[in-house]
Amino acid sequence: MVVTPGHIAIIDMKLKPKVCQMTAVLYTDGNQECDRIRMLLSSLNGEFLEYQLGKDFSDIQFAAEFGDNAEYPQVAINCEHIGGLKETLHYLKERNLI
Repeated sequence: MVVTPGHIAIIDMKLKPKVCQMTAVLYTDGNQECDRIRMLLSSLNGEFLEYQLGKDFSDIQFAAEFGDNAEYPQVAINCEHIGGLKETLHYLKERNLI
């Protein structure tokens, strides 16, 4: 992954497609919902990358990527932006993963 101003993460197209298909990406700020999604993905033995506010990206980059009204956490699975905690739970439930 490459982090650039105005974008949180850009997938390097040289990566093998399997990496993208098997990995969830979390954008977190340390709140309770971020802890919950992290624990859920761990309990599913899921592989995920976690990017943390202040360490890996700024508020400005987060807003540029997800919009001014986006809340934490934001989740991408299979290289597709899913959304926040509720949207991620719905996504996993639809696929009988929870």
